[in-house]
Amino acid sequence: MRIAIIGGGAAGMMAAATINEQTPEVEVFLIEKNDSLGKKVIISGGGRCNVTTGITDVKTVLTKYPRGGKWLSSAMFAFSPLAVQQWFTSHGVPLKCEADNRVFPVSNNGQDVVDVFIKLLKNYKTKVLFNHAVKNITRDGRQFSIHFKDKPVLAADKVILALGGQAYRQTGSTGDGYSLAEGLGHKITELAPSLSSLNSKESWPAKVAGVSFTAAKFSVDGKKQFSFTGPFVFTHWGVSGPAVFALSAQIAFEQLPLKVSIDLVPELSVDELMTKLKSFINSAPKKLFKYALQQIVPLKLATIIAEQINVEAKKNGEVSKQELLLAVQWLKHLPLNITGRRAGDEFVTAGGVDLAEVNPKTMESKICPGLYFAGELLNIDGYTGGFNLQASWATGRLAGVNSSDHGE
Repeated sequence: MRIAIIGGGAAGMMAAATINEQTPEVEVFLIEKNDSLGKKVIISGGGRCNVTTGITDVKTVLTKYPRGGKWLSSAMFAFSPLAVQQWFTSHGVPLKCEADNRVFPVSNNGQDVVDVFIKLLKNYKTKVLFNHAVKNITRDGRQFSIHFKDKPVLAADKVILALGGQAYRQTGSTGDGYSLAEGLGHKITELAPSLSSLNSKESWPAKVAGVSFTAAKFSVDGKKQFSFTGPFVFTHWGVSGPAVFALSAQIAFEQLPLKVSIDLVPELSVDELMTKLKSFINSAPKKLFKYALQQIVPLKLATIIAEQINVEAKKNGEVSKQELLLAVQWLKHLPLNITGRRAGDEFVTAGGVDLAEVNPKTMESKICPGLYFAGELLNIDGYTGGFNLQASWATGRLAGVNSSDHGE
């Protein structure tokens, strides 16, 4: 039997490795349009490669996917984050789990993760076809014919599509898989960038660029309510960081502009904030009010808040109760108007192959027998923190197991 895997990213490499290790007699072709494997894997996590998450409870892990979490259940229980860690460790890549539950190679080098697959595929004599851009795939009876640009046609008994989405276009993820899936009868849902930084209408964030918070709560109120608590940072164009990426995933298909509210101190109630500010005001009535706000947030941001509520020149003793309440409202509900998603920053694509058309227990197409899917090409996307690579490893492994099952 011959299996062709199209896409040499995380999902494709794991599918090939799985077939090689479990059914080495199967002939495997791994087809990649770049001149090397795993380009996006190598640059993920700032080049360190956030392999998976340190969260071991699979049900909790499944809540980290704005789209596709429930559908992923079979794949995730079959190849959980813990199993992924054990797989890489047993293949010579020691891992470490950091305080925020992100798992990296001890070496902090994403290339080490890809090298595992390069070595394994050589050992099993998998035929890796570099610089092979697939033009289209046709089905002739029970066989598939894979047509390339300026290359001979390749025949295969099974095909695994693992081409990724259209984020990080410089790595070759340009959405080719969508047209190949459509050509074989599949529907592609609406696509949108996810895990991106956000632009604000307000220009003042540029003045506090670099100011960060470890746990702020972002909320959006509209027809749907969205919220996420986590770290973020102000930027020259608006806001960025894990909480912002997660919020951008939640609002991937919402129309912009959107009003966002940021609770900079979710651990403190309005009354607790008032008490804290009043205490400082009473102890230093002649100091400017921004220094009272500095007890809560960095001075740069305290200055901005004082300006926004027109008390920048007022001393503590001069601030009215109404102005104090206004300051607290800003700390608990800092308003930002989101006007755009930061182009080029998106890590994943929201949307993809319609999950209703794929068997979640096998990754096989319900429309085209012998065709399997894995990775970001599917309508699955997770928050930042190793969840997207975890989904790719898990779906790639399940596609590998089932495509090479001789019981079929």
